[in-house]
Amino acid sequence: MGKRFMAINLKLSSLIYPYFVQTGANKKEEIDLFPQVFRFSLNRLLEDIEKIEKLGLRRILLFGIPEEKDLNATSGFKKGNIVALAIKEVKKNFPDLIIMSDVCLCAYTTHGHCGIISGQGTGSRMRAVFDNKKTLQTLAKIAVSHADAGADFVAPSAMARQQVFAIRKALDKNGYKKTKIMGYSAKFASNFYGPFRNAAFSAAKFGDRSGYQLGFSDYKKALGEIVADIKEGADIVMVKPALGYLDVITRAHLKFDKPLAAYNVSGEYAMVKAYVERIAHGARRIAEEKKLVLEILTGIKRAGADLIITYHAKDVAKWLKE
Repeated sequence: MGKRFMAINLKLSSLIYPYFVQTGANKKEEIDLFPQVFRFSLNRLLEDIEKIEKLGLRRILLFGIPEEKDLNATSGFKKGNIVALAIKEVKKNFPDLIIMSDVCLCAYTTHGHCGIISGQGTGSRMRAVFDNKKTLQTLAKIAVSHADAGADFVAPSAMARQQVFAIRKALDKNGYKKTKIMGYSAKFASNFYGPFRNAAFSAAKFGDRSGYQLGFSDYKKALGEIVADIKEGADIVMVKPALGYLDVITRAHLKFDKPLAAYNVSGEYAMVKAYVERIAHGARRIAEEKKLVLEILTGIKRAGADLIITYHAKDVAKWLKE
């Protein structure tokens, strides 16, 4: 039996705030088409986290932006990689914060795809073909480096076959049985990821991700991917994006007795910002944005999400304290 619906109450404890951390010092760079979202160097990241902790946010999701990229994503797992450094410093300064770390290869590879490439397929649309064994080995190395730094959750997002199993096995083998996994279980090949790819410099250099991410009309395969992640040991499963996939969130909520996250992604966030900028200014713009965002997040919660990853979290924390 799946979970039953409960009365809807949007709480800060259900929100996860994503951060982009980069190498260097004293950097806070706003991102094109991504208003009020920044790439932070580590010292500026700590300054911002101090602010959100005071607002009552307790969960963050870290994405790394390396200085160097290669075909094998080595900057994602080498000693002193940017995410591991960030995890260690954040945990030292904010020990009660729950740190989740994205585990993927797209930000660390020169081609921008989410795995180690063995080919480019054939036909009119060139698609990346993964070497699945090498991809799993690399994802596992990244996850272990994050766990070693103190991550509470690692979050594999490559949509590689058996990624959760490979990471769980590697974590256990290296003594990190208490490190949990949040799987990007049903990750769709969506058109709403553009601002994120600007943020992480992770746009694919050829083809697209439709060869390994889910087609947006295929909810049955999405549910199958969630089943696979649960069997492989995921502690939290996820549907990404959120707004176009509320039906998938609801189906997963009713079918599986497992904590469910929904990712309110960058394009969904940017659309809200663009809309309110057009219809109002000043205090009225903020009031309109507040109403719209709270309606959207409540809708995602109502669909069945236990946790919501959202770039609106900082604003929501301020609004809920008013």
